[in-house]
Amino acid sequence: MSEKITRRTFTKATAAATLGLTATQAARVLGANDRVRLGVIGGGLRGGQLMDAFGQHADVQIVAMCDVSKTTLEQANEKWAKGKASTYGDFRKLIDRKDIDAVVVATPDHWHAIQMIAACDAGKDVYSEKPLSKTIREGRRMVEAARRNKRVVQVGPQRRSAKVYAESAKLIASGKLGKVTVARAYSISNMYPKGMGKAKPTDPPADLDWDMWLGPRPMRPYQDNITPYKFRWWNLYSSHITDNGTHFLDVMRWLIGDEPAPARICALGGKYAIDDDRTVPDTLEAMFEFASGRLVTFATYEASGHRGLPRSAFVELRGTKGALYANRGWLEVMPERGGRLQDDPGPRMEPIKRKFSEPSPTVLHTRNFLDCIKSRGKPNADVETGHRSTTMSNLANISLATHSLLEWDAQREVITNNEGANDLLDYEYRKPWKPA
Repeated sequence: MSEKITRRTFTKATAAATLGLTATQAARVLGANDRVRLGVIGGGLRGGQLMDAFGQHADVQIVAMCDVSKTTLEQANEKWAKGKASTYGDFRKLIDRKDIDAVVVATPDHWHAIQMIAACDAGKDVYSEKPLSKTIREGRRMVEAARRNKRVVQVGPQRRSAKVYAESAKLIASGKLGKVTVARAYSISNMYPKGMGKAKPTDPPADLDWDMWLGPRPMRPYQDNITPYKFRWWNLYSSHITDNGTHFLDVMRWLIGDEPAPARICALGGKYAIDDDRTVPDTLEAMFEFASGRLVTFATYEASGHRGLPRSAFVELRGTKGALYANRGWLEVMPERGGRLQDDPGPRMEPIKRKFSEPSPTVLHTRNFLDCIKSRGKPNADVETGHRSTTMSNLANISLATHSLLEWDAQREVITNNEGANDLLDYEYRKPWKPA
């Protein structure tokens, strides 16, 4: 990198001038029965899912939408607002509206920081999809923006609002499982042999603002296996561990006690089987060691499809007295027995099986966000929580890129054993975009 960008290199005033925004607007005080007026940035797959979830709550109205694809924008407006929402191709115009209470950021990962910070500086509360940020320093700037503007920011790991994981966290915190030393999760899909395909550069579709889609990332020719959605396999815009992996890492970090960050991180992987245009691994394993004496492991396998955990569990946590498995709607604890050189061959605890019946986690998560807008309370996946969990996935990518085991100082948010790796904590934005 030609320039290192610190958290405070750019002030709030500079950010507002760069983005062409008005001064911070006073937020409307909402009562329990008031409708929350939403502006949604990103009307594609995840944006549509979020609008569907918000639409199940009677106290919300989608008044504005933004997307760089005119076709996507028109279809989203018709489906989720019956054509009544105002539409924009430039998110700054949406954010600058004074009649919007909250903004939903459902854009590709490299846009989250710019849009979320701009919305907070304009006096809006924000629901930002995960991963919170593309880089760790972006994430810290996002936390600072939320705090200085006193904004409610909910980040997208929606399982934070699911009862099954809240009950799992209580079980582990109670000590019933003994000392939990291992947490594991897998994201698995056999994409061999075609993967996400190969494509040649072409002119972008006539209805797509390709320059705006790229935003702070370098200019490059359009390819139809970058957008929509396939940007997840390009490391300039996303990665599989920051995308899907952040869900798993967030749940595991929560269940072991919401420790702020691991002390050591190591990731290995590569394109071992699939010959496509991706710039992220088809096979990856990342391990995180916490100072409390716990290992968290996440693996993504995209060249084989068999499940990694029994009973199709979302996560596994292994304690000295029992192992917990959980997924949507159920949790189970399997008792441990004494092993080598131990004199307790019987079960060390009673087995536990619980079932849960509740709406989808996304519906619950959007409900929690709306409630917090009105109460001004801290949401279930507050911006600091989202930043800490996203940091884990970003550290794994830095370990992979530098071929190194990293030692992480969570308080200062720096890598202490590889100075060069700290260059990857941020990146230089393409002009005219600047970090806030």
